[in-house]
Amino acid sequence: MKDYTDAELAQILDKDIFHMISEAADSLGLECYVVGGYVRDIFLEKPSDDIDCVVVAPNGMPSPGIAVAKCLKKKLGKKASLSVFKNFGTAQVKVYGRDINESAPSVRERAGGEAVEESSIEIEFVGARKESYQRDSRKPIVEDGTLEDDQNRRDFTINAMAICLNKSRFGELVDPFGGIDDLYDGIIRTPLDPDITFSDDPLRMLRCIRFATRFNFLIEDETFEALERNAERIKIISGERIAEELNKTLITKHPSRGFVDLQRSGLLAIIFPELSQMDMVETKNGRAHKNNFYHTLEVLENLVNASSEPADSTPADTYSDVINIGLPSLRGRAGGEASLWLRWAALLHDIGKPKSKRWDPVQGWTFHAHNIIGAKMIPGIFRRMKLPMDAKMKFVQKMVELHMRPIAIADDIVTDSAVRRLVNDAGDDIDALMALCEADITSKNQQRKQKFLDNYQLVRQKIEDLKEKDFKRLLQPVIDGNEIMEMYNLKPSREVGILKQYLKDAVLDNKVENEREPLLALLNEKAKELGLV
Repeated sequence: MKDYTDAELAQILDKDIFHMISEAADSLGLECYVVGGYVRDIFLEKPSDDIDCVVVAPNGMPSPGIAVAKCLKKKLGKKASLSVFKNFGTAQVKVYGRDINESAPSVRERAGGEAVEESSIEIEFVGARKESYQRDSRKPIVEDGTLEDDQNRRDFTINAMAICLNKSRFGELVDPFGGIDDLYDGIIRTPLDPDITFSDDPLRMLRCIRFATRFNFLIEDETFEALERNAERIKIISGERIAEELNKTLITKHPSRGFVDLQRSGLLAIIFPELSQMDMVETKNGRAHKNNFYHTLEVLENLVNASSEPADSTPADTYSDVINIGLPSLRGRAGGEASLWLRWAALLHDIGKPKSKRWDPVQGWTFHAHNIIGAKMIPGIFRRMKLPMDAKMKFVQKMVELHMRPIAIADDIVTDSAVRRLVNDAGDDIDALMALCEADITSKNQQRKQKFLDNYQLVRQKIEDLKEKDFKRLLQPVIDGNEIMEMYNLKPSREVGILKQYLKDAVLDNKVENEREPLLALLNEKAKELGLV
C-alpha cells in the first residue's frame, strides 16, 4: 500500500492513453473519471490492464460513455477496436500496441503451444448512473446520475474511488467514502447501508468475501452482520455466477479464509451444503471424530503452500485463462493458477465422509469407502454448481476416488505391484495425486506425520524407478544384440545394428507386441531380406 498526492497520481497516469481519453472527454464537454479496481490497484501497487471509466453528462446527453468511446476510437484509428452495447449504455475500446499502454507486452499461448507477444488494454466506458432494484432480481433499474450517484452504487469503499481525467483536474482523487483509509486499515465495507447493498445485488456478498480473501483484509463488523442477515438472498443468483466467485476465491493465496467466512456468514450452507455439513464433530462413548470441514481447509492450504509459484499471480477479476486451462499443464503441479482443478479436488476429497460415517463399538467412528461415495457425488455437485462437466470434472472425480490409495501403500510395505497398479489407475495424473495426498497429512503427531512423509518419498521413488524399468521393459525389444548374433552366427557388425534398430522401431511404432514370437517372425523376415538366411 502506498499513498499518493494528486500530483503524483497525475504523474502515474501520464501516459498517452489517458491523455487521449482526456482530450476525447474535453472535446465533448464531459467529465470523465477512471474508477474502481484500476484506481484501487494503483494504491496497492498491483498491475492492471483493464480500465473502467465513468463519464458524467451535466447537459443530459444520452449515453455519454458511448460518445467518449467513439471519440477515442476515432483518435486511435486502427490501433483500437470498438464494441458498443446500446442496451446498457456502455462501450469498450480495446487498444493494441506497446506504444499506447507503455507497458511490457504480455505473452499468451496459442492453442498449438506457440508463444506469441500481445500487448493490449481494455477500456470500459459507462455513463454515470444511479440504480434501484426490485426484490426478485439483481438487474437494476438505471437512470442517469452524477458522479456521487455512481460512487454511491459501488460495492465497496475501496472500489468507489475515482480519479479525474479532464485536463483541468487531471489526477485529482475523489474519495467520498474513505477508501484510502480502508486500504490502509485492510478493511472491506460498503459505501452505504450494507443491508441495502447486499439485498439489491446479493452477488456482492460473495465478492465481499472474495476481496477480503484476496487482499487478506478483514470484513468490517457491520458489513459482516449484513452478510448473515441477507444470506438467503443469494438464492436469486445463478449457479454460473456463484461458481465464478468460488473459482476466484480458490485461486487466491489463502483460499481457506474465504471458505471460513462463507461458513460463518451462513452463505456456504445455501450454495454448497455438502461442504457446510462437514463442519461438525460428533462424540459417542467419549470418542469424537475430527472436524472434517477444517481438516479439508487445512489440506487445501497445504496444497497451496506446496506450490513453487505464487498463487493469484493473475488478477482474480480476469481469470478466463485459469478456468479454461488444459489439464496437461496442471499435472504434477501443486499450486498456482494451473491447479484450480486440483484445488477443487482438495476441497472435495472428503466430501463423502458425512454419508459414510458409521459408529463401530470397537473401531469408533469410521468412514469406510468415503472416497468411492465422494467420487460418485462429484458429477452432481459440478452439474448443480454449473462447473464444467468435461475432463476437468473427471480429473477431480479421479483424484477424490484415488486419494486413499497412496496412503494405504505408504502405511504398509511399498511393493512394486501395489505402486504399479496405482500408476496404472492414476495414469498421467499420478504426480497431481501424490501432491494431494501429501497435503492430506494433517496429523498433529509429528512422529506419525514424518513417518508418512518418509514413506511417501519411498512411494515417489518407487514410481520413478518403475517408470524407468517399465519404459525399458515396454520399449526395449525382448530380443537383444547378443541373441541376434548367436541366432545368425554373426560377429558385431553393421547387419547386427540394422536388425536391432529394425526391432526397436517396430516396437516403438507399435507394429508388433514386444513379445518373443511376433518379434522372431519379424526378425527372420528382415534377416532374409539381408541375405542372412
